[in-house]
Amino acid sequence: MDLEKHPAAPAPAAPAASGAPAAGGLRASDADRDRIAQILSEAVAEGRLTAEEHAERLDTLYAVKTVGELEVLVRDLPAGAAHRAAPAAPAPASAGIGPVESVVAVCSSSARKGRWRPGARTRAVSVLGDITLDLTEAVFEQQVTEFNVVSVLGNVEVLVPENVTLRGYGSGVLGNFEVGGEGTAADPQAPVVMVRGFALLGNIEARPKPGARLVDLAARLRKRLG
Repeated sequence: MDLEKHPAAPAPAAPAASGAPAAGGLRASDADRDRIAQILSEAVAEGRLTAEEHAERLDTLYAVKTVGELEVLVRDLPAGAAHRAAPAAPAPASAGIGPVESVVAVCSSSARKGRWRPGARTRAVSVLGDITLDLTEAVFEQQVTEFNVVSVLGNVEVLVPENVTLRGYGSGVLGNFEVGGEGTAADPQAPVVMVRGFALLGNIEARPKPGARLVDLAARLRKRLG
């Protein structure tokens, strides 16, 4: 028998050769941001964060890009530590935040107001039209409500209660993108309304409505946490 030239079995390929990024380097999804926003909200309700700390971390939440950067925001909180200790599991393909609602006005007007229930994400598009999104009497069913707004030769107005946290990220080209009241004292346990927008020869304005307040936010949140 010839035992001299039998090649050895090839070694298994190292997992690192796949080139896949580490979990912390993955781009953050909307679901990742919502999860971190919920942890921050619960931390304020429990007295672990001050209102100022909550506002600072919330601003950072929507500025960073990766999952690892999001985790830094909650690493000193119990919920964040529990998440790191748990083994990571891939999200099921069916997991999602829900459908994106749409409000469109083309050479017309459209409004959402009164006792309505905004979804987690709403897309508003105004082309030579007017859109009003009045949240002063709305029923919030999630901690973070986001509006993605485009205005082309149109006008979009977003009104929120005084004690809701309002954040805006957008720009305009020969147009106006304006978010008012970001420095006002909002209820740290209140929902967060995010307005992201782009105005081309149009106007996008988001602001608190004087005198309008949601008075049962803290009680609802404490009941949910309990």
